[in-house]
Amino acid sequence: MKKVKLAIFVLLLIIGSLSLFGCGASDKGEDNSNTGGEKTYKVVTDATFPPFESTLPSGEIVGFDIDLIKAIAEVQGFKVDIQHVGWQPMLNAIDNGKGDIAIAGITIDEERKQKYDFTEPYFDATQYILVPENSNVKSLDDLQGQNIGFQSGTTGEKAVQKIFGKDYKGAKGYEDLPAAVNDLLTGRIVAIVGDNAVVGEFVKKYPDKKLKVVKDDRFEVEHYGIMVKKGNTELLKQLNEGLKKIKENGKYQEIKNKYFAE
Repeated sequence: MKKVKLAIFVLLLIIGSLSLFGCGASDKGEDNSNTGGEKTYKVVTDATFPPFESTLPSGEIVGFDIDLIKAIAEVQGFKVDIQHVGWQPMLNAIDNGKGDIAIAGITIDEERKQKYDFTEPYFDATQYILVPENSNVKSLDDLQGQNIGFQSGTTGEKAVQKIFGKDYKGAKGYEDLPAAVNDLLTGRIVAIVGDNAVVGEFVKKYPDKKLKVVKDDRFEVEHYGIMVKKGNTELLKQLNEGLKKIKENGKYQEIKNKYFAE
């Protein structure tokens, strides 16, 4: 009987050892499959901003910014987990540490630089006025007293406030530009102020909507940057190094040609 009990005891020890060994091997394997030995950064964006970022029916996030951050990650040896969260939630995610990197056609300005750190500029832009094709609007002067739309919290809003005043009653902020376009088409607003490449994309992508853009020299040139939390110098260094590499190896120009061939 003692021999039988001893045999059972030894058998249980062997099974326990194999289980522990198996769990350790499995955990290690899962870690490798998830990271491949590379660090993964959470990238937050507002995927309502084509051609910089938008969401396909499949749920995949695509666009110039998305290809850009993936190219930087590749040359720098890290991975990215890209998530569409919306404009204000994107800023909040960087604030509270739930996001590491923000990219969404974010203009570098003095106010934002007080709170966040930015890479070197990667794209130059300006504001355009988006109006129906039959509109008589030829400049900002024609918008005085009219309802003007923009995406809240963006430089489109700042441009309208700068020109018409912060208390301008015709200023209409929207969560995203598609919502503003819907109101433009139904006549609730007469124009939208937004980044040139983005409002231009609406004209090209929806020819049946019969829209056009109007330029005005009073809009200043803006510079887009990739944004991180203030003081995250190590990550900022990696992003700047990667941006420099893809500009030098031609990848940046390849991506730009893909989305801005004209």
